[in-house]
Amino acid sequence: MKKLILGIAIVSSVFAFGQKEDKKDVNAQVQATNKAAMDAYNAKNYTVAGPKFIELYDLLKANGQEDKTYKYYAGLSYALANNLDESIKIYTDLINSGYTGVQTTYTAKENKTGQVSAYDKATWDLIKKTSKDYSDFKTEQTQSVEPDLYETLSTLLLNAKKNDEALAIIEKGLAKYPNNAKLKEYHGSALYATGKTDQFMVNLKEQLAKKPNDATNWYNLGVLQSKTPATADAIASFNKAIELGSNDPKLINNAYQNLVYTSIGDDDKAVKEINAVRKSDPDKATTLIEARKERFNKALPHAEKWYQANPNNLDAVSTLKDIYGILKNQTKLAEMKAKEAELEAKAK
Repeated sequence: MKKLILGIAIVSSVFAFGQKEDKKDVNAQVQATNKAAMDAYNAKNYTVAGPKFIELYDLLKANGQEDKTYKYYAGLSYALANNLDESIKIYTDLINSGYTGVQTTYTAKENKTGQVSAYDKATWDLIKKTSKDYSDFKTEQTQSVEPDLYETLSTLLLNAKKNDEALAIIEKGLAKYPNNAKLKEYHGSALYATGKTDQFMVNLKEQLAKKPNDATNWYNLGVLQSKTPATADAIASFNKAIELGSNDPKLINNAYQNLVYTSIGDDDKAVKEINAVRKSDPDKATTLIEARKERFNKALPHAEKWYQANPNNLDAVSTLKDIYGILKNQTKLAEMKAKEAELEAKAK
């Protein structure tokens, strides 16, 4: 999403009304509204800027000079103001209308002074055909903002939890811009949010094939793999995320946490299975108890690294404490109990 608007010109169109006073009044209103919108935007008062840009757009449209650029500026302002409903409405309208933001500028050089000036197309065509006082006639087009429209609308819809709509607009955008990196990233998020996890996993693997050092994608892949029997793959993915994500403390914390829980598995289910056969089949209960102990032994080094990476994280401390308790390490259990009490006291 673009954070700045650069080079918004003061509107100076003269409308073709019958009376001079009408022209002056309308142009004065245009100038005042444009200034109010720009002043609000530059002051980061986006809640004011959005409606003012819409007012300017409507004023121009009512007088036969519609310019959707100002509607685009309004949508951007509403988005920056976190007004999801209004910004979604405007961006959707712009995309559906085919707006690209591409503008053509027409310039020519005055031979006598060497000055290069911009002209409207009709004037530019006229002097090009009839005047020898000008040369170096050029046209330039601004860059399309259509990819930005798709990217921003996708983000807005995902933030608004309108996941199905987000997926539809992302796929529409990718049909036009198949190599857009942001849309590909958002595609994965939308697939996951809409429950299409198989497609999301394919999407992640495709992205990792192109960008194998993306720690976030490794983490997301691990999360998906942890929900399948292929827990070894999940552990490998979480470790890769930790290796590559050293500059992201939150990702590191979450990856270690998931490593621990993936290694332990569904412990509530395991305890219920043990209790169910404890009396009727002691040998089976013993086998299940040993398997549970082995899982906690595998989780232990991950839990210790989690604690080392974030020693003041209460979840890390409590989880490590529980593991030491299950593995009968009384010394470490006492140490973690004391640490847990310390953190809980600070949190009060």
